[in-house]
Amino acid sequence: MYETCSLADSTPDHVAGTWYSVPDLRLRDHRFTVPLDYSIDRNASPKISVFAREVVSVGKEEQLLPYLLYLQGGPGFECPRPTEASGWIHKTCEEFRVILMDQRGTGLSTPLTPSSMSQLGSAEEIAEYLKYFRADNIVNDAEFIRVRLVPEAGPWTVLGQSYGGFCSVTYLSFAPQGLKQVLLTGGIPPVGNGSTADAVYRACYPQVIHQNEKYYKRFPQDVEIVREVVKYLAESEGGGVPLPSGGFLTPRGLQILGLSGLGSSSGFERLHYMFERAWDPVIVPGSRKQISYYFLKAFENWLDFDTNPLYALLHESIYCQGDSSLWSAHRIRTEDDGKFDAIRAVKEGRPVFFTGEMVFPWMFEEFHALSKFKDAAHLLAEKKDWPPLYDIAVLNNNKVPVAAAVYYEDMYVNFKLAMETASQVAGIRLWITNEYMHSGLRDGGGQVLDHLLGMLNGRKPLF
Repeated sequence: MYETCSLADSTPDHVAGTWYSVPDLRLRDHRFTVPLDYSIDRNASPKISVFAREVVSVGKEEQLLPYLLYLQGGPGFECPRPTEASGWIHKTCEEFRVILMDQRGTGLSTPLTPSSMSQLGSAEEIAEYLKYFRADNIVNDAEFIRVRLVPEAGPWTVLGQSYGGFCSVTYLSFAPQGLKQVLLTGGIPPVGNGSTADAVYRACYPQVIHQNEKYYKRFPQDVEIVREVVKYLAESEGGGVPLPSGGFLTPRGLQILGLSGLGSSSGFERLHYMFERAWDPVIVPGSRKQISYYFLKAFENWLDFDTNPLYALLHESIYCQGDSSLWSAHRIRTEDDGKFDAIRAVKEGRPVFFTGEMVFPWMFEEFHALSKFKDAAHLLAEKKDWPPLYDIAVLNNNKVPVAAAVYYEDMYVNFKLAMETASQVAGIRLWITNEYMHSGLRDGGGQVLDHLLGMLNGRKPLF
């Protein structure tokens, strides 16, 4: 039977807070003291804190509800902060007690920010510390929490969005005993040994080009505007202009806007409206044309490197098992025959293509918040001894019910690679759709979640 935990259940490694409210929801905070390194004696390992927020519908605080753990996309991003009962959280709270866990290093889970990581000192110390912040240890944290939070240490449902789905497949590989069922939304990872980053980027770059073509078809006037901005940046002193918080905006830096602008709903529109205000008005006749402060500030606000540097530092390592990434996206980009060369595109009169979910070594020079991590980033890119993230033999014999929403035109998680992995997960049920983009869980309200649950509880036919 499921029941709620009380303050009396708090232990030295688990502190539960009191209930509080947002409209139509009741919430309670939990803080867990966990080992940084689960591979050694628990008492010998340094400790970090992991934060989880319990969410139920108003009036259901004491009801016997099954637990659902939500794993956020990323890597390096915290869970959403509910402000009301809406969207997928509202739908989930109809039948579950929802646990929003900030993955280690994010949110309130010993957050790793440019300021907090300054305590670590050398690049070697930073790289050594960050090796404990991948999916394997996120799953260890989840299991640590489950056995302390779920009555009788029972299994729970896991909902994994994007990178949270990658973590969920790691969970299926190494701790299936903790899982009642798994729901994946835009989050089926490549599971091959070595580094699959090269395969990922070879598959993803063509989809990014497709998204660019769709964007310019929607907003053809932006072809010339973007070219003008690239030309201005390239001809400026040093090949770019200073950004408000430091750093430098160059043509290749400008292309990073595709990371958020091309792959999620409303991204096209937001990108277009941003470029609408790229230039300052000429108030005094004869004044020099210049990029607006509004545009430069919007550029910085679009990116999260200053608050969530783990994304850039660990992004390629999420694809590594026993091999190094060696700046995969940067290397594979050179295979495109100049399609993503912004300056060449301007000279040839072509549209300038934005890039997608890629991290490049020069970002640690041009973006101020990342510059102090340049040497650590290179060490992580060269690191070979990454431990396994998946066990294909276990996935082949999976007994946990799994349902996955696979978005046909997903810019971030390649459809072909997702299908290859799905063929390795016994019993997985797939909902393949082009109705949603990668952000379908957020955009579809409760529809995506309702569809996946229906596939597992019999409301949707098997064939």
